[in-house]
Amino acid sequence: MEGFIIYWVIVVLLFLVGIIQLIVKSTKNQPLKPALRLIIASVIMLVIGAGACAVILSNLSINH
Repeated sequence: MEGFIIYWVIVVLLFLVGIIQLIVKSTKNQPLKPALRLIIASVIMLVIGAGACAVILSNLSINH
């Protein structure tokens, strides 16, 4: 159970750090690519984590 909590905390932290970097770097006219990568990674982790939670909560088996 702690693994899920740690996973979601990491997702939120990545997203917040990405947003903060995006704001700071855009005001300083620096490249935004690292900040955008963090935001994209956090969104991908969010989708994967939400899908895993849906499978666990619905008791579906992945093996067909």
